[in-house]
Amino acid sequence: MATVSLIHTARVDGATLEAARALMDAAFGGEFGDDDWDHALGGLHALAFEGTRLVGHGALVQRRVLHRGRALRCGYVEAVGIVADRRRQGLASAVMAELEWVTRRAYDLGALSATDAGSALYLSRGWRLWAGPTSALTPSGIRRTPDDDGSVHVLVGGTELDLTAELTCDWRDGDVW
Repeated sequence: MATVSLIHTARVDGATLEAARALMDAAFGGEFGDDDWDHALGGLHALAFEGTRLVGHGALVQRRVLHRGRALRCGYVEAVGIVADRRRQGLASAVMAELEWVTRRAYDLGALSATDAGSALYLSRGWRLWAGPTSALTPSGIRRTPDDDGSVHVLVGGTELDLTAELTCDWRDGDVW
């Protein structure tokens, strides 16, 4: 039986961070880069352990998104992964439950970008696929991110959202969504 704990990056020891990064590398088949890992740092980590073995990870970081003329506080989910031999056993849901609990209490909304394979998990947990256009607030202004359309999911909280309107994320290196 796995236990899931929420721990801020500042309190996660180096060996656990290394294990989490290795887990992400394996979970994403080598498609998880340094920028992706950097995006997962500075917030809360949901760490799933079986004994001393790290078997699951997810992170929640604060971002700003623009929606209909408002800057909203967004709990952005990053780096969700489960070790291969423990997938499809409820660990991803347990990790997400911890991250969603914080999101609902601390942010205007939650957001994440999911692969096609990961989308079913989030939809089954009440996340909604963003139907409108996506963009990023870049150093040179707002720029559309059409390659991200159809992959952004939101967890609607108390803030009214028009899921067909434009959603703009703050700028960062690497993948902006």
